[in-house]
Amino acid sequence: MKASQFFIATLKEAPADAEIVSHKLMMRAGLIKRLGAGIYNYMPMGLRVIRKVETIIREEMNRAGAVELLMPVVQPAELWQETGRFDKMGPELLRVKDRHERDFIIQPTSEEVITDIARQELRSYRQLPKNFYHIQTKFRDERRPRFGIMRGREFTMKDAYSFDRDADAAARSYDAMYKAYCAIFDRMELTYRAVAADTGAIGGDLSHEFQVIAETGEDAIVYSTGSDYAANIELAEALPLIAERAAPSQPMQKTPTPGKSTCEDVAELLKLPLSQTVKSLVLATDEFSPNGDLAKTTVWLLLVRGDHELNEVKASKVEGLKGGFRFATIAEIDDHFGCKPGYLGPVATQKPVKIVADRTVAKMSDFVCGANEADFHLTGVNWGRDLPEPDVVADIRNVVAGDPSPDGKGTLAIQRGIEVGQVFFLGTKYSEPMNATYLDETGKPQLMQMGCYGIGVTRILGAAIEQNNDERGIVWPDAIAPFTVVICPIGYDRNADVKAAAEALHDELAAAGIDVMLDDRGERPGAMFADWELIGVPHRVVISDRGLKDGKVEYQARRDAQATPVAAAEIAGFVKAKLQR
Repeated sequence: MKASQFFIATLKEAPADAEIVSHKLMMRAGLIKRLGAGIYNYMPMGLRVIRKVETIIREEMNRAGAVELLMPVVQPAELWQETGRFDKMGPELLRVKDRHERDFIIQPTSEEVITDIARQELRSYRQLPKNFYHIQTKFRDERRPRFGIMRGREFTMKDAYSFDRDADAAARSYDAMYKAYCAIFDRMELTYRAVAADTGAIGGDLSHEFQVIAETGEDAIVYSTGSDYAANIELAEALPLIAERAAPSQPMQKTPTPGKSTCEDVAELLKLPLSQTVKSLVLATDEFSPNGDLAKTTVWLLLVRGDHELNEVKASKVEGLKGGFRFATIAEIDDHFGCKPGYLGPVATQKPVKIVADRTVAKMSDFVCGANEADFHLTGVNWGRDLPEPDVVADIRNVVAGDPSPDGKGTLAIQRGIEVGQVFFLGTKYSEPMNATYLDETGKPQLMQMGCYGIGVTRILGAAIEQNNDERGIVWPDAIAPFTVVICPIGYDRNADVKAAAEALHDELAAAGIDVMLDDRGERPGAMFADWELIGVPHRVVISDRGLKDGKVEYQARRDAQATPVAAAEIAGFVKAKLQR
């Protein structure tokens, strides 16, 4: 490929609305161009990366026994109504009507459609297992699209769906996809972790996320320093930090804390460790009558240690909160506690509330909490003596670095990551409501056991850049770079020897199947080098008249600080050897 035949549109400065490194560099390198909020054109340079990502995914999915098909972007609402997701899924699901006022959705994922295919086509146990996948456009109507393609509204995803006879067979399919994903991200030369994860809106019983490690990542990844344990912070188990509750050693006292409404301020005022305080968070659950009227509201008080944070995903799994909760209103708080937030506590509430204590809080003694009176806190509070035992004791907090690992091996550490893939064991979450059955050996219908497996194809571009960049631009791994090698001839349009040497090297590398670009634009060296460093091509060969007179050219890998002189006659073999490592 020659640069004059391609389309190169680099920018010296990123647009003002570009927030993170990958967004800035993709815009500057001419990989994407914004069309609307969260919607981008993928320009030729960016599309080349996408196609390389897709090729690796296809090869590994096919190798794992999956079969490719293609499902539509627009899907009839009836299928989503069968599973209840048409109503349950929030405004992220884009709902549209056709000219006949029939409901459709723009797919964010395809569990319903693939299950409909399976229930029609997979009739017998002899046809199982089966795994279908496609690479298709998705749309999720994000409330606040940001970070370029990292949290856009339209994107490309590979989603696969397995169908099995029983849970054991489904587990084998899950493991096969897990291994395929490891192979995919290994081939892309990304540094990643596979971590246990919450199943979220997709549902199911088991899930792992594949997180590309990057300091700018939105997700917190928890891992053990002494074992292979790893989990998303939403799922990472927080063990109690106190083995046994100590006997009370202080009387409960109401202590003035004027203007001190946070645990940090109270601890500083009372000259106590923050870990001696307890934080109160108030939730509410609503029950409705058959006709839709509000029948009952229950107020919940969740307690975590002052130096810990509530984990809302864990809270949503507490019995009574599973059906959905909201944060209580100021009026509800005042009605139950007789006090404004900042001074709330579990002792002598104005009206009964359900108390959920984190595992560590349940073992605390002589702790400090709000007195349910403005500008006052209680010190020396003890379970059993000053207030009843909590209604529920559960793991409801985020782990922190240094916590013991749940598997008993080592302590926990935390790093940032960008989710690029996730695998789910669904069980019968979709096959049951959609009656997707097969006939077993005895002729009896059985529900299919399902798994689903997603990779954010376009998101990989952003994640790879967040992990691989420097002050000059992108540093692509070889496997997914838009071009693997760029030849930069100095004076291409003015020197016949330089032109001939550059074209000969280009043709030899191209004939060897190497994705090579020859910059024949006649640009000044500084501008030419800056473009390709910004774009991130991993290998560069510079050919100049002076070098050729000495029988030399210069090779420089994108991460190298300096160029390496190489004999002009040996450069093709030299580059090929570099690419085979």
